[in-house]
Amino acid sequence: MRNDGRKNNEIRQITITPAVNKFAEGSVLVHCGDTQVLCTASVDEKVPPFLKGAGKGWITAEYSMLPRATGVRNIREAARGRIGGRTHEIQRLIGRGMRSVVDLGRLGERTIWLDCDVLQADGGTRTAAVTGAFVAMVQAMEWLVGREELELVPVTDYLAAVSVGIVDDEIMLDLQFEEDSRAQVDMNVVMTGSGEYVEVQGTAEGHPFSGKQLTDMLKTVGRGIKKLTDIQRRALPDFTPWQGGGHNEDSGGDV
Repeated sequence: MRNDGRKNNEIRQITITPAVNKFAEGSVLVHCGDTQVLCTASVDEKVPPFLKGAGKGWITAEYSMLPRATGVRNIREAARGRIGGRTHEIQRLIGRGMRSVVDLGRLGERTIWLDCDVLQADGGTRTAAVTGAFVAMVQAMEWLVGREELELVPVTDYLAAVSVGIVDDEIMLDLQFEEDSRAQVDMNVVMTGSGEYVEVQGTAEGHPFSGKQLTDMLKTVGRGIKKLTDIQRRALPDFTPWQGGGHNEDSGGDV
């Protein structure tokens, strides 16, 4: 048993509360253990310059952490005058993940902005942001369908993310901060509901890890993704993935 009573292959208790922002086209509040992330989706009727006239839409993300999301106050990145490398990395992770399950041609020449703001951090903020941003994105597309600006929601599969790692020589799923801070291996995995990998970020903090350990970690992740997508389904009762989509080639900048 872990500090919070979970088995090694169990995710934390997670809730996704929809429609928490009355102004945004899509919004959710994700609670994943003691981690809380507010995800909003905004529709912008234009695309980046590299997509002008291409007949495609775009999905991009911004991520930030409130100053007192952690045990000590952190200075806002805006106050520092620059966005840190970690923030850039997470924003790109979220954007790439969402674009992998969206037919951008059917979205039309518009952008969906996904803003993920960490209210409280106890590990797994990027994976919670991916899981929540997916639900907010679908809500925004359902809003467009309701206004008859889209024929259908051009999303081909569910998308969620979870962490996994090796702590005290044992594989553990969905690491909280205390576990993450002493992990021998730390990995974040983004997967579709059908079990395909979108992104795998894995790092050995000490000794290298073996191929068998990697395989065992990925098997554990699959169990977690299934539970997360089940929760997403309950938050999106009217959504069914569109089966007409093919492979979506990313184009232009990674923003």
